[in-house]
Amino acid sequence: MGAAILNLNRIVAAVLAIVTFSVPAMAEETRLDRLFAQLSQAEPQEARRLAAEIELELSKSGSAAMDLLLRRGEDALQAGELAAAIEHLSAAIDHAPQFAEAWHLRSVAFFKQDRYGLALHDIEQALALEPRHFNVIYGLGVLLNEMGQPEMAVDAFSRALAIHPHHEDVTKARESAVRKLGSAEL
Repeated sequence: MGAAILNLNRIVAAVLAIVTFSVPAMAEETRLDRLFAQLSQAEPQEARRLAAEIELELSKSGSAAMDLLLRRGEDALQAGELAAAIEHLSAAIDHAPQFAEAWHLRSVAFFKQDRYGLALHDIEQALALEPRHFNVIYGLGVLLNEMGQPEMAVDAFSRALAIHPHHEDVTKARESAVRKLGSAEL
């Protein structure tokens, strides 16, 4: 009887731990859902604020160590140290494969190295994890445009704008790709 109670206590403790640690993750998803829903309806000024909040939430892995690797990768990327960026971001992905933002930033580093196949693979992974990630979809459009696929790029840019209608870079890139398509038809 004593062993059964001890096992029951362990099971209850395990269930409580699972529930306790799952609630923040579920609340986070709900918060992102709410932010994305507000973003698609927001005026330009509010959209910038909401987009910044979404980007901040997407940069949180739930692990301080993975967040640090992401920041190091992002810093290296901004400094033009692409090999170091890829190294940091690959480490984050290896330890947290569900971290969409690490996949996203590594795709940017690969793109800057003209390694389009690897960039496309990472974009695919990021979108599988977070299909509403407007910056990843924008990156897909840029990649497709660079690869001579302006029609597909316009589709990607349009998809990004459906999520974030006031994204200035996406709007400009879409207009440029549409012009490119128009001149190709002449």
